[in-house]
Amino acid sequence: MAKHLNLGGKFSFRNASISVNRIGYGAMQLAGRDGDKLVWGPPRDIPGAIAVLREAVASGVNHIDTSDYYGPHVTNQIIKQALHPYPDDLVIVTKVGARRGNDGSWPHARSRQEIIDAVHDNLRNLGLESLHVVNLRLGGFSAPDDQPFEEPLSTLVELQQKGLVRHIGLSTVSPKQLTEAQKITEIVCIQNFYNLAQRGDDGFIDSLAVQGIGYVPYFPLGGFSPLQSSRLNQVATSLGATPMQVALAWLLHRSPNILLIPGTASVQHLRENLRAAALTLPEQTFADLNNVGEAAA
Repeated sequence: MAKHLNLGGKFSFRNASISVNRIGYGAMQLAGRDGDKLVWGPPRDIPGAIAVLREAVASGVNHIDTSDYYGPHVTNQIIKQALHPYPDDLVIVTKVGARRGNDGSWPHARSRQEIIDAVHDNLRNLGLESLHVVNLRLGGFSAPDDQPFEEPLSTLVELQQKGLVRHIGLSTVSPKQLTEAQKITEIVCIQNFYNLAQRGDDGFIDSLAVQGIGYVPYFPLGGFSPLQSSRLNQVATSLGATPMQVALAWLLHRSPNILLIPGTASVQHLRENLRAAALTLPEQTFADLNNVGEAAA
């Protein structure tokens, strides 16, 4: 049995009755792969996937990020199999606004009916009567776009009023889009592409911190192409850590409203990720790592 760890302290969402440990778990990698189709079908080792989820929760993780279009459906079904009935403090955050094409693509799914169907799919496959947080995905794979979003966001608000959704967040959005969305409803978190080398949201993160809005970077370790930096490797060696642990520790140091969701299908890798919370970055080391992002920009 794993013991509860100090996972970077806690973050409490302003205007929402949610408090989570700052290192959570991203469930995307629990799905399988079919040729070039990533995040598709069941994993090769379903008992191993279940073990990762149970280890995460036993270690103190109380924030799991998922979506019913992972698989599709597979990831949520594994989460339910592994953890239902869920611990009282576990916050499951899911996403809507996209679907999976038969070719493995990720097209938008933002019509009113598609949003309604997606929420019900998440509820059914997770075994929940109400979703803790639903992020509306608006942009492309890694960057925002300027497409209108009033219909899908207003639909989520309708579902919230019916008690099917408790809180609403946004994914792959710009500061301007957040401002427009806040005219419609309360937004509790933003999930965008950001890591040590992808620093376009630096100012956005600082603004969100002032508002008490959580910022959840997806691909915190670079995504399907892991972060590569000689400076990152040097710092990791000097600290007796892995480069990925240092990259996660940098994010925790970057701003108190950053919540991490590194994903893995390995219990050993999960443990390595969680140990990043115990890594102390000296002030000069933190400054040196900041230059990695500037060099990559």
